Amino acid sequence: MVKPLPRLRLQGFNNLTKALSFNIYDVCYAVSEEQRQRYIEYIDEMFNAERLTQILTEVAHIIGANILNVARQDYDPQGASVTILISEEPVIDRKSAGREIISDAVVAHLDKSHITVHTYPETHPHNGIATFRADIDVATCGVISPLKALNYLIESFDSDIVVMDYRVRGFTRDIKGKKHYIDHRINSIQDFLSKATKQTYEMMDVNVYQENLFHTKMHLKDFDLDTYLFEEKAKNLGFKDRHRIEMQLKREIEELFHGRNLSD
Repeated sequence: MVKPLPRLRLQGFNNLTKALSFNIYDVCYAVSEEQRQRYIEYIDEMFNAERLTQILTEVAHIIGANILNVARQDYDPQGASVTILISEEPVIDRKSAGREIISDAVVAHLDKSHITVHTYPETHPHNGIATFRADIDVATCGVISPLKALNYLIESFDSDIVVMDYRVRGFTRDIKGKKHYIDHRINSIQDFLSKATKQTYEMMDVNVYQENLFHTKMHLKDFDLDTYLFEEKAKNLGFKDRHRIEMQLKREIEELFHGRNLSD
């Protein structure tokens, strides 16, 4: 739960921009070229633009934002993107007799209030490793917080590795003219993770408090080869193949977690 600071009486609109960004990775091993192709097809079907729109729409509901516009696209040969523009309050057409809620008239003015996702499924042509990466950004202006959707997003993608950045930018003024650069208490993104998530993942923080910048990355604690094999079971593989594949997968996970190649 986001813990607010003592309630501020503001001069005007809360101008703080709060941005939560994810890199989410799923890693698996596909033995044959046909399996690698089916993995891409599976991911493209599982996380197509329609499904991603459903996930991001739920994010908007969780954080209490109003959806103004949705743009989505599936790509050939693979991947998808969805962008949703949001506002803190419903947008009213003050010229209409019924004061109807509208969206089109203000889309261009809300470029800092949005939710986006882009997917990047890929397979390695030589070593059998297949990865799925989703980049997610939830940016809000005002009092609504993207941190409320943190656990839902992690659970929606059921990921092996999650890298998260949260930053509060800009300032807002109180009625005395004093600038405030953050309006809630936070020591770490981990403060907002569920107990189940904390029990499932190993975590590491790099926080820059004076910049209101918080970074957390995590990977699954347990490694079960069967959960990483696509359309295959470990018992059907020979000992040497199981060992080789397990080492490849662990190396891939370690490199993605640390953001660098182990051979460098």
